[in-house]
Amino acid sequence: MNERAKEVYEGMKDAGIDFVASVPCVYLKDLLDLISADKDIVHVPVTREEEGVGICAGAFMGGKRPALLMQNSGLGNCTNALASLDLLFGIPLLMIISHRGVEGERVSAQAPMGRITQPLLNAIDIPFYKPPAGKARIAVKRAWDHAEREGVPSGVLFPVAFWRSA
Repeated sequence: MNERAKEVYEGMKDAGIDFVASVPCVYLKDLLDLISADKDIVHVPVTREEEGVGICAGAFMGGKRPALLMQNSGLGNCTNALASLDLLFGIPLLMIISHRGVEGERVSAQAPMGRITQPLLNAIDIPFYKPPAGKARIAVKRAWDHAEREGVPSGVLFPVAFWRSA
């Protein structure tokens, strides 16, 4: 088991996350395995990130504490849903984002979105954290606490090197 995945999972548990929508990512595989095995977390695999935003909003309205797991390439897919649903109506959402296209990336097609991920989050006023190894658990909990307190989505970016160093 990847120790980094366990660290992120424990942060989600500390935050009380009990509903997860996810889009597949090779770097999130171990984390998704932990979530899928947890009887206290409802896990809904989705085909598109904006679908996950809507499903998580509904889960929140139903009393759940939602998280969306995705690659940063999916951030571009769900920007409108984040702005016109979550930000507009004050719906908290924890986003665990595999930050592809940065140092350590082997797939050159990931580089353009890798460069614009942080500016895009800034442009739509979504706070984000970039914790080093050993601080992910705390950062995930803080991201949810901020999302819940402010009624906004909040992201945690995990670059390729984070997952590979475990």
